[in-house]
Amino acid sequence: MTEQDKTIYVFIDASNLWAAQKAKGRFFDYEKLRNYIKREFNGSSVEVFYYTAYPAEGTRDYSLNGRHKFYTFLKKGLGFIVCKKELKRIPITTEIGQSIEEKGNMDVEITIDAIHHFKKYDIAILFTGDSDFLALITYLRKGGKKVYIFSSKNNISEELRTGGDGYFDVLKDIKEDVWGRELRHRAEKG
Repeated sequence: MTEQDKTIYVFIDASNLWAAQKAKGRFFDYEKLRNYIKREFNGSSVEVFYYTAYPAEGTRDYSLNGRHKFYTFLKKGLGFIVCKKELKRIPITTEIGQSIEEKGNMDVEITIDAIHHFKKYDIAILFTGDSDFLALITYLRKGGKKVYIFSSKNNISEELRTGGDGYFDVLKDIKEDVWGRELRHRAEKG
């Protein structure tokens, strides 16, 4: 294998990236991000997995069509593998009343894909800050893979920041412009 023959698999935990995008005030331009990774790690090919959970229809006072169009763009426009599931809604009762908690953890899906495709890549890049991934990172590294973590300083566990072959703070360490359009907040309904 020459220096240019590295196959890179990228595993993006969308909820982790959301915090960085909010802090930056801009969305990532995922095509620029993929190209940056290919150059930065001398890759011959880059396969990107994007993991996300989305609200159930009718649980928001806004349309989810834009979100689903975005997933379609990632899949058909950029060739990403998009793994998505509906947020799980859990009724919670406390002394102040009832509420609904939503969870959409994709840790198991990311881990299964990283292990399932193990023989297909040389470098794994995880966009996450969750210390639960330390066991996966250790497993991949023991198997001879290079593993790099991308996250942001306010959204990374110390174990992950130091547990891979390198850590990149997406808000400070990426010197190229990988950012897309400005993040706009929804207007308040009143």
